Amino acid sequence: MERTKGVKNKEIPINVLAELASRMGLAAKLGFQFDGDRDLYQALGYPTGTLTFDDFFSRYVRQDIAKAIIDRPVSATWQGPLELLETNNKENTVFEKAWTDLNRKFGIKTRLSRVDRLTGIGRYGILFMGLGDVQSTEGFKNPVSGKKHTLEYLKPFGEKNVRVNTYELDPKNKRYGLPKIYEVEVADAEGSVTGEVLVHHSRIIHIVYDNLESEVFGTPVLEPVFNRLMDLDKVVGGDAEMFWKNARPGYQGKIDKDYTMTKTMEDDLINQVDEYEHGLRRMMVNSGVDWEALKQDVSDPVNHVAVILQMISSQTGIPVRILTGSERGELASSQDRGEWLSYAQTRREEHAEIRIVRPLVDRFIELGILPTPKDGYSVKWADLFAQSESARVEIGKARANAIREYFSYGPVVLQALPLDAFFEFCWGLTSDQIELVTEMRNNRDNEEIIELITPEEEAIIEKPVKEVDKKIPKPKVK
Repeated sequence: MERTKGVKNKEIPINVLAELASRMGLAAKLGFQFDGDRDLYQALGYPTGTLTFDDFFSRYVRQDIAKAIIDRPVSATWQGPLELLETNNKENTVFEKAWTDLNRKFGIKTRLSRVDRLTGIGRYGILFMGLGDVQSTEGFKNPVSGKKHTLEYLKPFGEKNVRVNTYELDPKNKRYGLPKIYEVEVADAEGSVTGEVLVHHSRIIHIVYDNLESEVFGTPVLEPVFNRLMDLDKVVGGDAEMFWKNARPGYQGKIDKDYTMTKTMEDDLINQVDEYEHGLRRMMVNSGVDWEALKQDVSDPVNHVAVILQMISSQTGIPVRILTGSERGELASSQDRGEWLSYAQTRREEHAEIRIVRPLVDRFIELGILPTPKDGYSVKWADLFAQSESARVEIGKARANAIREYFSYGPVVLQALPLDAFFEFCWGLTSDQIELVTEMRNNRDNEEIIELITPEEEAIIEKPVKEVDKKIPKPKVK
């Protein structure tokens, strides 16, 4: 049980042990067929044991698609500003201003994005809160007491540098089965581990993603697609090797049966071939040898790569176009973009906000780092579905044409289709937008208005529809 190093079995709750045992038992059975007579994983070169954080992290660092699987959802989730709103008032409250200052000082949103990545790579991630009440590393082990603290730093850590030292074993405690003390490896600027510190859970925000029964461990994002990532390496790497070996054809030399080659001539010929192979020579001078280029056979890997990417996409929920970076320009379909934005929005609501933002903010409020909001708070994200500048310009042109056509028919159309109805059904404005436009129309300065309707036309509008209809000439029927 490598990931629980330093923890004795008697210090681990039964539910955590069951989780670990289940994973180890599952790993032992993967790939077996025909009652164990065939080990498919071994035959295909897949890992047969339990995968570790190092396996996933090495993939994340060295393989492009593996990094995209982790980074693309996280980048989409955290794009744009992150605001906390106490009320709907336009003026900032004390709570809102405190959050803005704290976010600017510590770059909190960036750190939340980083811990989100680390959580996806491993089974969990943590945010380590450095508070002003600690005078030495020994103080990290003590529970946080009091309700007025200052935040000195906020550090994200992944599973590689964090281990659970002690679990809560009291079944009466509301944290039963959850970590009580963590071991955190502290590293210097170059990444070298300088030591371990014991940290009490009250100084840590524990984050998991894609968990089932366990509240401590989730499923690493790369684990379900790990075999496919290896397949991708085989296909893409094999294609590159095949091209490298076949870009310059091999040659077969046939020595004439009546030709006698001395040892000196043979050594010279070998040197020429060696120089040709390593790119130092583009021609060979010899006699009595007939050189024939070997047949080249290069396969197209496109279909094989497409199948693997499609399987990865089906598991991760990332459209292939987004995964491969072709979402820019005309290559991405509107359906892909809509599905991707919906995925990112759901991830915000069900993971980022619930498991990262609110637990951290609530802890800040509890510790006095942020003031207590009077009526609670809401998390405001940037609008993922916001239209681009060019799209807004086109919509503005269409609406300008619609309003010109609308008023070109004179007061009759106002009687048939009121202005607010035009705004809703023809312009597509929401009720809030219509209310705002109406308020602006009612509050505008009369001296700055260009009246679109004359008093005579306004009088006509006030008349019943039947009287207005009398003024409309009827078409003559032949």
